[in-house]
Amino acid sequence: MTRWAVIFKDTAEMLSIRARKDLRDAHVAFAKAHPELLIGGGLKPDTNQAFCGALWIVEADTKADVETLIQKDPFYVPAHRSFEIFTWGKLLEDQTATL
Repeated sequence: MTRWAVIFKDTAEMLSIRARKDLRDAHVAFAKAHPELLIGGGLKPDTNQAFCGALWIVEADTKADVETLIQKDPFYVPAHRSFEIFTWGKLLEDQTATL
């Protein structure tokens, strides 16, 4: 199994999608239903600024598996959210990180 880092970049219009409770609830339910999505969360340029993207850490066999996961997420709106996928190796692999 390979670990992957996904960096999402949002357009300003994505804020209105994030504001929809139905989509947010569906997005959270989706994340909970996919244990291969190890860590996920929104990104902001600073604490008091609006979301501009997101970060996921995913365990999957292939990059294509990660792309499929992204495309099924209710928060993935191709017109307003782009992404890059990278393989990722954790420094200090023998240590557990609790967030």
